[in-house]
Amino acid sequence: MNIESFQTYCLAKAGVTEEFPFGNETMVYKVMGKVFALTSLESTPFSINLKCDPERALQLREEHDCVLPGYHMNKKHWNTILVDGSVKDSLLREWVDHSYDLVAQALPRKLREQLNESQRD
Repeated sequence: MNIESFQTYCLAKAGVTEEFPFGNETMVYKVMGKVFALTSLESTPFSINLKCDPERALQLREEHDCVLPGYHMNKKHWNTILVDGSVKDSLLREWVDHSYDLVAQALPRKLREQLNESQRD
């Protein structure tokens, strides 16, 4: 996965926007206004911050050298993934989906309903 395919994958999800609230070097992806993914345009290798269930976050860090505690994030709930080719793109997409789903499920009811409606259209 490269930054362009990551961007395309995130933007294809319902209710997602791409923003630059921290300056031109950090892309932030939000579902209905809530952050689920971030990436720096300047990091080498390419890396992604994703929200993760706390127990799963620890498990992923133990299983994969490319998964680290979330850089500049709450390390209990966020992982930083170094996209260095050590895991398949399908696994990276699964982790993006998990982050998106966690954030979407925690949205207020009205926003969840709006999101569900947009997924049907």
